[in-house]
Amino acid sequence: MVQLIAGKKGKGKTKQLLDKVNAEIKDLQGNVVYLDKSTKHMFELNNKIRLINVSDYLITNSDEFVGFICGIISQDHDLQQMYFDSFLKIACLEDADISATIAKLDEISEKFHVDFVLSVSLDESELPEAIRSKVIISL
Repeated sequence: MVQLIAGKKGKGKTKQLLDKVNAEIKDLQGNVVYLDKSTKHMFELNNKIRLINVSDYLITNSDEFVGFICGIISQDHDLQQMYFDSFLKIACLEDADISATIAKLDEISEKFHVDFVLSVSLDESELPEAIRSKVIISL
């Protein structure tokens, strides 16, 4: 399952994402990974959550990003959830159509039983029609 937290820059998406991941870690049996563009929020995350600074890995396009996600999943068979802060930036999708990447994440989620929660710096109205149903929080 892919879920989106949508809203313009500065609306509080990261706080919502951090609150959600920290609340859900208590009830999960599997592992959780949090991907971000820096390590700035390291101390705001529960210590059971693995933080990955995506900018350390030289990702230059959305296909490389999807490959990176598959690599993480292949190394952790207990992975249950992944959270992506600043999704457009870390997936190299700023000013691009995100539909194909979201569809690919949906396929990956189905196949490997990993849920994805993404913060997207767009208003819900700016999202492609096909993915608006995935919005769980609109700021």
